Amino acid sequence: MRRVAYGALVTTLLSVTGLSARAPLSQGPPAAGDVGVLFDDHDVLSLTIEAPFKSLLKDRDQESPYRPATMTYEEADGSTATLGLEIKTRGNFRLQRKTCNFPPLRLNFEAEAVAGTRFAGQDKLKLVTHCQDGRSEYEQYVLQEYLIYRAFTELTDLSFRVRLAQIAYVDAEQDRDTLTRYAFLIEDEDQLAIRNGWTLLELPMVLPNDLDQTQLSLVEVFQYFVGNTDFSMFRIHNAKLIGDMAGPVFPIPYDFDFSGVISARYAKPDVSLPIRNVRQRLYRGICRPQEELDAAIRTFNEKKDAIYELYRSQPALEEKFLERSLEYYDKFYETASDPGKVRRDLVRNCREA
Repeated sequence: MRRVAYGALVTTLLSVTGLSARAPLSQGPPAAGDVGVLFDDHDVLSLTIEAPFKSLLKDRDQESPYRPATMTYEEADGSTATLGLEIKTRGNFRLQRKTCNFPPLRLNFEAEAVAGTRFAGQDKLKLVTHCQDGRSEYEQYVLQEYLIYRAFTELTDLSFRVRLAQIAYVDAEQDRDTLTRYAFLIEDEDQLAIRNGWTLLELPMVLPNDLDQTQLSLVEVFQYFVGNTDFSMFRIHNAKLIGDMAGPVFPIPYDFDFSGVISARYAKPDVSLPIRNVRQRLYRGICRPQEELDAAIRTFNEKKDAIYELYRSQPALEEKFLERSLEYYDKFYETASDPGKVRRDLVRNCREA
């Protein structure tokens, strides 16, 4: 495919769609303190969120309103703090009542309220919740998806950081019993860009050759590694773009609940794909020079022990889910160490740009 200059692509897309990218940041390291400290460590947060959950959990529209809430937690010095905030339901598939009776949430903080706290610098944060109250394996899905995000951060800083929390949900309407479950917070996309010295780009689509090829290779192999086919780096599905209007542009993946390593009850591959369940891996990467694919695989080999240790050191992950996850990754590494299997499973299944 003919290479299209990214600046020309942006100009064309903006003229057709009327969308705009956010103003570029100056390149170089971000100013200290711009992204706060919330995601600097991985200790499990202990939170209590009180909100009108009876009403909130009925909100199943994309335009559902924010509702008032309070959050109580422990500061780094051991003192107890309480913040006022707003929360709302969010998501797409998991927002549907038939999928989740407890959908993902978005937390909206006020800058003045969080100043000087461990949430300093935060504005709006996504919270991935347990989805189903009455099925214990759904809480294990949360832990597994959290570990997928952590695994990708082992490979590159161009990734969303996450923070695990154990949350007590208290119904202010006193209609639901208090429920305590694991959940995790996802770094804000603007802060991800700032942390890496770039800006968030809002475009409806990009062309494969206009993305940074090293990052694209890493992302596409990673999606194969976790067995995820629910993404598109080019039509911007379950991905964000950061970079500069004149290039480079880096794709950042998110939302891994349909991955084969998790194998959630509700996860099914798209009917157009030649696989029968999400546990079957299918490489959906763009065809690229062998040396670029080999370089991505080398990165996975270098980080294998660190990724496995993430799983082994997560005490809340039940043994059967740990073993099943590592067995799934073992099969990837069997393929990655065999040039013939790489040609069969990745090279021959690559997509022409």
